[in-house]
Amino acid sequence: MSISSWPQLILFIIICEAVGIAGSFFTAKAIPTWYEKLRQPSFRPPNWIFGPVWTFLYALMGLSAYLVYQNQQRPLAKIGLIFFLIQLILNAIWTPLFFGAKKLGWAFFEIVLMWVFIVLSVVSFFMAVPLAGWLMMPYITWVSFASLLNYSIWQLNK
Repeated sequence: MSISSWPQLILFIIICEAVGIAGSFFTAKAIPTWYEKLRQPSFRPPNWIFGPVWTFLYALMGLSAYLVYQNQQRPLAKIGLIFFLIQLILNAIWTPLFFGAKKLGWAFFEIVLMWVFIVLSVVSFFMAVPLAGWLMMPYITWVSFASLLNYSIWQLNK
């Protein structure tokens, strides 16, 4: 990677991290006042783990998308970036839906749709730049877990 490409890489990471920062405006107030009062499944991790995990995942996502962007001529790269953008928008919607609107069921259906677009992104990324696909694996794993957590909280608090 040349020095001239560093600004692009940083931009991709900042765009992804901005989704998390925007979501934090909804979680900061809702966690202590609403979320903590919900019935929770036994496998829920402590709240402090979510910030560091998401920060790391957004950085990996940015790096992954950047690698595919740098190799747009490869098969499925452009469509992979479209899938990536769709899942990133869905990612940005989930937090306001869950923590802001407090729509647990809608948030679950939305995260399932997001998961589908993440899978499409991952498959496309693997076909375009295998390393980019691998860099997305922690994200799809975490969103799979988050989907189960969302569903469980929704069911426990109907």
